[in-house]
Amino acid sequence: MRCTKTWGWAKSEAADRAGRIVRVLIAGCGYVGRALGARLAGQGAEVWGLRRGAGETIPGIRPIVADLTDRATLEHLPGPFDHVVYAASAGGSTPEAYEAAYVRGLGNLLEAVTPRRLIFVSSTAVYGDRHGAWTDEESAAEPDHFSGRILLEAERLALGGPAPGVVLRLGGIYGPGRERLIREVAAGRATRPAEPLFTNRIHRDDAAGAIAHLLALDRPASVYLGVDSEPADLGVVISWIAARLRVAEPAVASSPAAGRLSRGSKRCSNARLLGAGYAFQHPTFREGYGELIERIARGGVS
Repeated sequence: MRCTKTWGWAKSEAADRAGRIVRVLIAGCGYVGRALGARLAGQGAEVWGLRRGAGETIPGIRPIVADLTDRATLEHLPGPFDHVVYAASAGGSTPEAYEAAYVRGLGNLLEAVTPRRLIFVSSTAVYGDRHGAWTDEESAAEPDHFSGRILLEAERLALGGPAPGVVLRLGGIYGPGRERLIREVAAGRATRPAEPLFTNRIHRDDAAGAIAHLLALDRPASVYLGVDSEPADLGVVISWIAARLRVAEPAVASSPAAGRLSRGSKRCSNARLLGAGYAFQHPTFREGYGELIERIARGGVS
């Protein structure tokens, strides 16, 4: 018998009385998931982190080793859970890997558990290239790459499943351990795009903070954009980093197409997330990259 047949929401009454999250499963407890789990555990939640392998031990997160693509490994999860955060990542850059991680994996988990709320961590890639146009939750999702198409399919599964679902579409995630752009500028390997290329990003800690905030809302909307408050031309970001590092400004790419990101150019608005009461720790790339540059200068370990 699958656990979902017997769990129900019995323990959720405690969560309602306490007015806080009690039992949370983070499915795909990786870069953002570990930061989220530590945050929730610090707030008093009971947190389980599901990964394919044992991975790093994080205080406050109870590890579960299971494979979301293998139903048999999900039959004895320690539920019930008040909330599930689905933050899995694909094991490769192929359509098969994306389908397995986001569609099949999510379907398998929803057969095994029925939480009071599901948050599916998606991506702004579902919008495709919008040629610099402003984009919000009401904009048409018209992905131009298999990654966005498969994520959009998974979003529909999350929103149409047995548990009330919320989708958070994250921009490019950066933070401690993800300082690639800083290091490329410092090493002289970066180039500025030959034409404006608007990018959207979010610091790891704000990605985790936004998820925690949405878990605590009584009546969240179905879709949010998880991006900071300044969609920025990549060339501007690179020039700012170079100035902060006190290195030569990187050259402009030789052609307009050089260095173009697979997710295209768009300016995503976080107005809905701000309106829901979330306050960013790193409201623009300046605060986020500035903190990382200081960390590197101090010899901080990534």
